[in-house]
Amino acid sequence: MSNNYHTSVLLKDCIDNLNIKPDEVYVDLTFGGGGHSAEILKHLSPNGKLFAFDQDVDALKNKLIDPRFILIPQNFRFLKNYLRLHGITKVNGILGDLGVSSHQFDEASRGFSIRFDAELDMRMNQQNELTAKKIVNEYELKQLVFIFKEYAEIHNAAKLAAQICEAREINEISTTTDLKEAIKYCTPKFEEHKYLAKVFQALRIEVNQEIEALKECLTQCLEVLESEGRLVVISYHSLEDRLVKNIIRSGNIEGVEERDVIFGTRKKIFKNLTSKPITPSETEIKLNTRARSAKLRVAIKI
Repeated sequence: MSNNYHTSVLLKDCIDNLNIKPDEVYVDLTFGGGGHSAEILKHLSPNGKLFAFDQDVDALKNKLIDPRFILIPQNFRFLKNYLRLHGITKVNGILGDLGVSSHQFDEASRGFSIRFDAELDMRMNQQNELTAKKIVNEYELKQLVFIFKEYAEIHNAAKLAAQICEAREINEISTTTDLKEAIKYCTPKFEEHKYLAKVFQALRIEVNQEIEALKECLTQCLEVLESEGRLVVISYHSLEDRLVKNIIRSGNIEGVEERDVIFGTRKKIFKNLTSKPITPSETEIKLNTRARSAKLRVAIKI
C-alpha cells in the first residue's frame, strides 16, 4: 500500500513470511499508514483478528474500519499488557516495521528531518515531555557524548557535544537550523547530509527511548508468540538489527546463548529463516529511496 502518509516497505516479503492462517491472531507493532495491516486483513477470515499499535496521534487518523481490527494508541513496549486487556495472551504472528514513517519525516513541524527549518521536537508521542530541543539545551556534556556515540557511532562525538554546549551558552538552540549552525564547524564538508542524518538519528532515538522500547517489545514478543508463531521485523540501522538478531539467535536481547544444564546443548528458542536479511530490490529502492537501509529478519518460535 502506498499513500501520502507512508509507503510500506518490503510489503510482499513481510506478508509471505508471516505465513498467515485465516482464523488466527496477528499483531502489527507499527501501524503508521496502515499498509501492512490492510494487507494482513486481506488474508484473514471473519474469525481472524489483527491488533495494531501506534503512539503517534497522526497515525490514528489512518485507522481501518473493520470488525477484525483493533488499533491500540500506545507504544509497542506495552504489547503484552494491552493484548491482555483485550483478552489475548498468545498470538500467531508479529510484524514490526521499525523506524520513522515517511509522514514523520515529511511533516516539517515534527522536526525529524534535516531538510526543514522547524522546532527541535522529534517526538513520536506528542504527549511526552522530552524533546530534541530539551536534550540539546539541557543535557550535560557527557550525556550528549554518550547518545552521539551510542546511537549514531559519530566519530567526533566529543567535539560535537562540546560545540553544542558552547553554542547554547550564547543562544538557546531552538530549531533544526539553529542546531545545524551550532555544529557546522565539526560537520564534514563533503559528508554533510550523512553526518547530520546521524546527529538527528541519535537525538530522535533518545527523545523516543527507541532502543529501550524495542528491547522491552522484543522480550514480550517471545512471551506472547504461540509455538510455530512467526516474528517478522524490518530494521533500519545497526542498533535495531543487532537486537533483532540477538532475540532470534539466543532468545534474549543480550545475545547470550543458554545451554541445557545436563547435555550442554544450546537451547533454541527460534528457528531462523533468514541467515542473511531480506533487503529491498533495486526497483523498490527507486520507487521509495527510504527503503534503502531496510533489513527484514524472520523467525519461527519453536
